[in-house]
Amino acid sequence: MKVHFIGIGGIGVSALARYYLEKGHKVSGSDLVSSEITDALKEKGAKIFIGHNPKCLTPGVKQVIYSPAIQKNNPELKKAYKLQTTRLPAPRAQASGGQANYKLQIMSYPEALGELTKKYFTIAVCGSHGKSTVSAMIGLILTKAKLDPTVILGTKLKEFAPHQKNGGGSNCRVGKGKYLVIEADEYKESFLNYWPRIIVLTTLEPDHLDYYKNFKNYISAFKKFISHLPKNGYLIANKDDKNIYPTFSTIVENMGHYSLRQKEAKKIKKILKVPGKHNVQNALAALAVARALSVPDEISFKALSEYKGSWRRFEVIEADKRGYLRGFTPKITLISDYAHHPTQIKATLEAAKERFSDKKIWVVFQPHQYQRTYYLFKDFVKVLSEAPIDKLIITDIYEVAGRENKKIKKKVSSEKLVKRIMNYELEIRNKIMYIPTIEKAVDYLKKNLKGEEVVIVMGAGDVYKLADLLIDPVRNMPRTSF
Repeated sequence: MKVHFIGIGGIGVSALARYYLEKGHKVSGSDLVSSEITDALKEKGAKIFIGHNPKCLTPGVKQVIYSPAIQKNNPELKKAYKLQTTRLPAPRAQASGGQANYKLQIMSYPEALGELTKKYFTIAVCGSHGKSTVSAMIGLILTKAKLDPTVILGTKLKEFAPHQKNGGGSNCRVGKGKYLVIEADEYKESFLNYWPRIIVLTTLEPDHLDYYKNFKNYISAFKKFISHLPKNGYLIANKDDKNIYPTFSTIVENMGHYSLRQKEAKKIKKILKVPGKHNVQNALAALAVARALSVPDEISFKALSEYKGSWRRFEVIEADKRGYLRGFTPKITLISDYAHHPTQIKATLEAAKERFSDKKIWVVFQPHQYQRTYYLFKDFVKVLSEAPIDKLIITDIYEVAGRENKKIKKKVSSEKLVKRIMNYELEIRNKIMYIPTIEKAVDYLKKNLKGEEVVIVMGAGDVYKLADLLIDPVRNMPRTSF
């Protein structure tokens, strides 16, 4: 079958495209810009178009899958719907088996993934934070246990494609076993398309308030999703989260939990390569799933001890400064991290202080989406003001196409965020600054880093490009994760 993906460069959509490729389908796709993700898909055999154009929808396409970020007026999507309702001329109708209508199936990414969840024993990880890491850990444990799972992630793991030329990993593993491990994203209630047998609920905090409006509606959506569990389904929840217990403890018959207070927490902290108590919680969640599936603890602990981290989740890059930063020879440590919610930011910076207690920590933060910045403004101010760091650079807010409100855009900005932080904590005034663009932030770093600092590039937008701009002359230096 020939399948076309609109918005194929997205981390979730690209994972599904990889799945289709592995299953032998012909895959094409389009996105606004090329990236290491689209390059990797091209390497795997997908036909990639840069830019959205009706001509990208080539003859013979039987299925169109589009990203939730794609707008209704997208030219490819409009053409797809037009083709779906087009009646074929008599000769072509006869050639297609006498069917008068052009048989084109159009689905959103959550709808397409939802169909897959019905075909497998699906394990879905939901919650405000930790979905990617927990899903990755579960996938690695089940692989180690020789259960040969299929795993679809919102990040990339080197273990899933160790020899991948572009990006050093994959966000999809296609196995022959009965298990499917997925991230269940709550934005616009996407996860209501999924029908899992096991659900992991990691954390619950206000987010995506541009859609949900308030925390009550947010929690209600999770309740609806958990109701998708069959009678013999199983909910595994974080007992340490005050918003989960007792709210969810009475809505399912079969429920397990995990907590930092359980005896295995100390052992997991010792064996994990990734720092931070949030990662101990993530590992405990994965362990709970493994036990529910009767995977021996010995296998689970072995897999968790070997977990090296994933793409843009505390991804550490060692970069030699010589020749591109004022001629100094000492090294800097560059960390690329996806954190964009106040709680994630706090957890990442605490983990950095734990891992690099003897070094100065610089942070370049790009706020993600005007509406998230507006609704969680006070939380951002508090977390960034109290962060254990030596320098904080805040760039302009990353605008998310199709998800911004014009009125809110006028009310919030990175400049306002910096000013509020300065008023919140006077001692931080010399540590914080507003630099509008990534390029200007790179220039500042090159001129002011003295060597041995830890530089954290943080956010869910395109701030990750800063790392490549900063280390481009030594692009071939190794990347690792802690």
